Amino acid sequence: MGAPPARETLLAAVERSPRAAAAHDRAGWVALFTDDARVEDPVGSRPHVGHEQIGRFYDTFIGPREITFHRDLDIVFGTVVLRDLELEVAMGPRVTMHIPAFLRYDLRDINGQWRIENLRAYWELPAMMLQFLSTGPRAVSPALQLSRGLLGNQRLRGMAGFLAGFRRVGAGHKKLAEAFLRATARHDHNAATRALSASATITLGDHEALDLAGLTDQLDGATPTKTISAGPTVAISVGHGRGIVFADMGWRGGTIDRIRYFPG
Repeated sequence: MGAPPARETLLAAVERSPRAAAAHDRAGWVALFTDDARVEDPVGSRPHVGHEQIGRFYDTFIGPREITFHRDLDIVFGTVVLRDLELEVAMGPRVTMHIPAFLRYDLRDINGQWRIENLRAYWELPAMMLQFLSTGPRAVSPALQLSRGLLGNQRLRGMAGFLAGFRRVGAGHKKLAEAFLRATARHDHNAATRALSASATITLGDHEALDLAGLTDQLDGATPTKTISAGPTVAISVGHGRGIVFADMGWRGGTIDRIRYFPG
């Protein structure tokens, strides 16, 4: 088993994505992905799979807009790169959105070139739409442009797939995830255990098993600095050492089924 790739190598591979988007380089952006790659943006919407679908995703959401990445934290864990950031999206000359987000890039080495195997964007579609509509009449022209792009590039099935991103775990789930984090950070094992389902798993990254005591050591004194729900997942950026926690939950359940922690 070879040595893990250097942090700088994976960050450079990921950085090609915002650079190609800023240059409106469609071919260059799509070529960053593996042939069987998946883009889930936002998490909870129907994934775009393969270069053809990813190209149509670009035509709908990236090509017509100016997107600026305001980064707060980059985490490299194995071949996963996580970014805690705010996306500044110019929908038109008079409408600019500011979208808190987490981006997850899973990378794969293809003949010596690191390419994106999965891209997951955790951001809140309902909150973005409220921000968009709050601009009033200025939203009309960008809304028509987006609707035409969705129908033209994605068709009705694709539009329905995008709108599926509205379905996500809600405010109660976010409060539960934050309560679990705070209980863990203050070494309150009883309160933390109550937030977990009987079969809940805890891992460092995706696969390295941890028990609650091990997670407590990792999160000692941590506090939530940003919380986002997307699909069945609540993602939390933590201070005091920095890192990102992902809490996966059932739609109706009142407990957490899976905890993944990625340290900074």
